[in-house]
Amino acid sequence: MKPRILLIEDDLSLTELIRYNLEHEGFVVASSTDGEEGLMLAQETPPDLVLLDWMLPNLSGIEICRRLRRHEATANVPVIMVTARTEEADRIRGLDTGADDYITKPFSPRELIARIHAILRRIRPALTGQTLRYNDIMLDGTSHKVTRSDQQIHLGPTEFRLLRHFMENPSRVFSREQLLDSVWGHDVYVELRTVDVHIRRLRKALNIEGCQDVIRTVRAAGYALDSDAA
Repeated sequence: MKPRILLIEDDLSLTELIRYNLEHEGFVVASSTDGEEGLMLAQETPPDLVLLDWMLPNLSGIEICRRLRRHEATANVPVIMVTARTEEADRIRGLDTGADDYITKPFSPRELIARIHAILRRIRPALTGQTLRYNDIMLDGTSHKVTRSDQQIHLGPTEFRLLRHFMENPSRVFSREQLLDSVWGHDVYVELRTVDVHIRRLRKALNIEGCQDVIRTVRAAGYALDSDAA
């Protein structure tokens, strides 16, 4: 699954430059030139990372970052601020607001890509091909094997993709619609209740004897992988 980047930047020429280099590197890129629209895109379909300009029409990058951190679905999405502001006080303000990194214009695409990879290696290890671990659950994306407390767990393809998605985003709550888009794909028609069926199958497979239920159901919101599920 290719990492999805949301670029919120009002400079069209810079947007095209960044998009070209990121897509050449294998990322999927969505973009917006408007602060309010960018925030809406992030909340509707949380990306793997947000590239965020400071000065934007309608809503500043600082305010977008602040709202992303307040919204449960985007609270843990990494954010890189991209701005012409070079003062130390500005960098500190951006980081204090919740940005994970800060890069000043002008910058080279190679540096930006290196910073993106560094953050994704730290926050989303599955995107760099590493084995995923959550408490006593281990998922090997290469061999498609899952174990819990050293016992092998047998999952169907859809349950495997669901678990991988949850383990890439621990504690984040996903609505049924978001899970459909991320796990089944945007162009596949599946009824919402199908998600519930596969969640039940995943929960049953993971809940081997003596192990805690780690799939949390959030009323009217969706599901999350959470050690406090019980």
